[in-house]
Amino acid sequence: MFNTRIKRNLAVLLACAALGSCKVPAITQRSENKTLPATYNGNGDTSGAAAINFRTFFPDKYLLALIDTAVKNNQELNITLQEIEISRNEIRLRKAALLPTVSLRGGIGVEKVGRYTSQGAGDASTEIKPGKEMPDPLMDYAVAAVANWEVDIWRKLRNAKKAAVTRYLASVEGRNFVVTGLIAEVANSYYELEALDNQLMFVQQNIELQKNALNVVKIQKEASRATELAVQKFQAEVLKTESLQFDIRQQITETENRINLLLGRYPQPIQRDTADFLEKVPTVVGTGLPAQLLTNRPDIRQAELELTAAKLDVQVARAEFLPSFGLSAAIGFQAFNPTYLVKLPASLLYSLAGDLVAPLVNRNGIKAEFNSANARQVQAMYNYERRILKAYLEVSTQLSGISNLQQSFDFRSKQVNALTQSISIANDLFKFARADYFEVLMTQRDALEAKLELVETRRQQLNAVVNVYRNLGGGWR
Repeated sequence: MFNTRIKRNLAVLLACAALGSCKVPAITQRSENKTLPATYNGNGDTSGAAAINFRTFFPDKYLLALIDTAVKNNQELNITLQEIEISRNEIRLRKAALLPTVSLRGGIGVEKVGRYTSQGAGDASTEIKPGKEMPDPLMDYAVAAVANWEVDIWRKLRNAKKAAVTRYLASVEGRNFVVTGLIAEVANSYYELEALDNQLMFVQQNIELQKNALNVVKIQKEASRATELAVQKFQAEVLKTESLQFDIRQQITETENRINLLLGRYPQPIQRDTADFLEKVPTVVGTGLPAQLLTNRPDIRQAELELTAAKLDVQVARAEFLPSFGLSAAIGFQAFNPTYLVKLPASLLYSLAGDLVAPLVNRNGIKAEFNSANARQVQAMYNYERRILKAYLEVSTQLSGISNLQQSFDFRSKQVNALTQSISIANDLFKFARADYFEVLMTQRDALEAKLELVETRRQQLNAVVNVYRNLGGGWR
């Protein structure tokens, strides 16, 4: 009667625990916003540059060779590849949790019970064979196969596996995003190197012009047609320009080393084609439609997959409130003497048990983990929306830059032509004392600055095209 009452009370307690554990908090519901404008600043087409392979997009053979080396040796990219391997192993781990665990156990033990205990008093008269008592102390030898399995009744383990698979796919997209950025960074640095080479060339040409003007002033001074002040002014201008070329040489070294770092190698000269840099026509970029960013941009796809994984994490955390059902089984041999282990069926042992476990006291800890998973899901949602907004703004900004830089380049080209002609005019006038030496100095200085700015504008144009290609999601295919 008493035992029946205990069993009844225990059953009621377990039922209450199970019912209490079924009261789980609600998941924060918020749908992500994927709305994008129909075009980029009123301009849009269906032929996006993102689908173009970088070997077709970049015609320079030296640049393509650098990109190939970077994709092969870049340390940051290789680190990302290891993250993919880590994600792949996480899938194996989550998959293993769905299957039963089977282990083989063997053990030896000894037990000495008190003589005046219930067990000791009962065992003292036991005989294994006629005339022999139970051994004291009692040895215990066992060899058994043990299996445990958590039955995934709430899809907790399967959702955890799906989250691991989704994060693996996100890591692959992360690798693609690194490739896209790496290609763009190599191309931008390559064009910067070409621009510096051309700026150095213009500086050296200007030094020759200034030296010629300096010789003319010296001759005029000897003929009392110019003063020592004019000579010193021209001399100072030559020295200033000569120092400028060493600044540019240092920038060339720094840019070469930056490219070598991207290529994962120690410093060495970078092969490049610097001829006709100003004649390079920037590639015409087809933007496609803004909605194509959702499929072309690896970082957006990565954020979307991370959002999906975060939602699955919430489902896993929610399932922790529910009872878990487990099965355990064992089969083997057990005896107090090794010689008895093979005596069947007396030494055979086996067990089969099932248990239902529901959280009762530690619900606050589970609730805290659920709230954290819920917050990470909302965080991932905002990150996904931010990636979309950032991608659109990046493309829009670069497209505007391409248009404005082209107009700026046209005007600067005309400025350079005008100043180049004015140098000859100023020199001729100065020879016949119809122009002051200061006008000659300022004309040469303005012409050099205009040429340097023209080269910089062309570099910015080429970089803007590269950046649009990257921002559209090109390069990783």
